[in-house]
Amino acid sequence: MRITQLLFPLLFCAVTLCAQTKPLKLVWSDEFSYKGLPDPNKWAYDTGQHGWGNHEWQNYLMNSLPNARVEDGHLRITALKNGPGEKEYTSARLVTRGKADWKYGRIDVRAKLPKGLGTWPAIWMLGSHQPLQWPDDGEIDIMEHVGYDPSIIHASTHCKKYYHSIGTQKTATIPVPDFSDAFHVYSVIWTAEKITILIDDKPYFNFTNEHSGREAWPFDEPEYLLLNIAVGGDWGGQKGVDPKVFPCSMLIDYVRVYQ
Repeated sequence: MRITQLLFPLLFCAVTLCAQTKPLKLVWSDEFSYKGLPDPNKWAYDTGQHGWGNHEWQNYLMNSLPNARVEDGHLRITALKNGPGEKEYTSARLVTRGKADWKYGRIDVRAKLPKGLGTWPAIWMLGSHQPLQWPDDGEIDIMEHVGYDPSIIHASTHCKKYYHSIGTQKTATIPVPDFSDAFHVYSVIWTAEKITILIDDKPYFNFTNEHSGREAWPFDEPEYLLLNIAVGGDWGGQKGVDPKVFPCSMLIDYVRVYQ
């Protein structure tokens, strides 16, 4: 009996450890091993020029090769200046909405970012619930960079209780001096208890489920992925927009989703 009593806790711990370290399985990916427009079976577009809630300048276009194309093994999202006015910028905002979404898991995006005053590239997620209620349905910012603050990468989460407009946003930053010269892997690990943001497997932001309700944790529902470059806006254009930096591109080497 005593031996059994001693062995049972050890056995329980071993089983628990195995469960916690169960390997993740690749469930969705785009390796961009083709040419032309992004794969329509995997990507859709947000389109328009209405400011996107942030007074942004760009017009997001659909099926525009100058703004989103696959070549040389990469997805290239490009912001262009097409005329003299502040509303003469075009870009692309690719989304998996309606194609794929996920609840929990790990997402890796290997990317090289644009630089220049007024650029605002992002790799992020939104709740799949339609119509979206923001920030109630949750947002996960895997990577954001604003051109006036070069080399600083931002990670954030937004929900009804914690978001920037009411001064409660949960966020963190990390310096990445070669953000525009080298590829880095921007990742999120999302469980029922915690969201962790990483760069090159180095965690630098955690948001923990406080179990106080959906206002603080809407992240038990599926979310879809977005990739885009915004121009200007309340944050990206805070110190102006330099028209000479355009065209500028974000290169995506791959997107991989594990669960």
